[in-house]
Amino acid sequence: MIIIGIDPGLATVGFGVIQKEKNRITPVSYGCIRTSSEKQNPQRLLEIYNELNALFEKYAPSEIAVEKLFFTNNITSAMGVSEARGVIFLAAQQKNIPVIEYTPKQVKQAITGSGRADKKQMQEMIKKLLGLDEIPKPDDAADGLSIALCHINFRN
Repeated sequence: MIIIGIDPGLATVGFGVIQKEKNRITPVSYGCIRTSSEKQNPQRLLEIYNELNALFEKYAPSEIAVEKLFFTNNITSAMGVSEARGVIFLAAQQKNIPVIEYTPKQVKQAITGSGRADKKQMQEMIKKLLGLDEIPKPDDAADGLSIALCHINFRN
């Protein structure tokens, strides 16, 4: 089974692809989809959509796990993340890929056992759980992997 974890954003969409076979979890790929702030939002959203479609075609995930929107005081940022989430949902729905959402607290709880873990704790646990030589970079890619791992934990 292939799971793609997605950390949505308008400027950067982090993703992590993991494979689960029996009791073995293997990292397959991770990275980011980046869009330029010099482009208008519709162009940026199209870039995200096209890159996601390529990702879905390449890895044929069974399910996608997406971080729920965590609303902060920056309404402009929240709107961009919401728009990116809409594109993620559309791309997945068009390929009939189930989408499951997790809050940041659920992700932290699933990975470290504490819903209050900081970013460094999360990254160290991702490294350990996936048997990586180093912490995945950039942070958005590590977040994508953590969301995918969270989903695996909840599925079990």
